[in-house]
This record gives sequence, C-alpha cells and structure tokens, in this order.
Amino acid sequence: TPIVLRADRTGAHRVAFDKNRKILLKTQNTCGICGKPIDKRLKAPDPLSPVVDHIIPINKGGHPSAMVNLQLAHWTCNRQKFDTLFNEKQ
Repeated sequence: TPIVLRADRTGAHRVAFDKNRKILLKTQNTCGICGKPIDKRLKAPDPLSPVVDHIIPINKGGHPSAMVNLQLAHWTCNRQKFDTLFNEKQ
C-alpha cells in the first residue's frame, strides 16, 4: 500500500498550516481541549508540549489549514482526542 500524506502535510496546505501554526504559538496560551496553560518551552516528546490540533479532524471533513479549524493543544490531549469530534463520546 502506498503511503498517503495528509493534506496538511503537503502542497499549499502545508505552507498555510505552517504559517498558522506560528500564529497560534504566538497568540494562544491555553490548550483548546483541556483549557489548561501550555508551556511553549516544552518540546516533543514531552506529553505537555504544544501541538496544533484540528478542531474538526481532516478525516471528518475539517479543513487542513484554515485558522478557524486549528487550535493549540497539549500533545497528550491531542493524542487522547485522536480523530473524534470534541463533543463525541470517547
């Protein structure tokens, strides 16, 4: 099976995603999932390091790079959310 890259990791969406990621890192300070502060000095693989979360997952129709579909989150919160919608039963 060929490896298929997600839309936010290739082409024009990658450029927009990277630009919006930088904006989020400058403007947001709390996790969009748990609501707790994010320490931006932490780096992966720290479970509390900052990552960009797709509010509506790409595989559920969410836009890969639109700012309205992106939020800052803790790595671990994002992993637990996986590809569910925020209000879905986990």
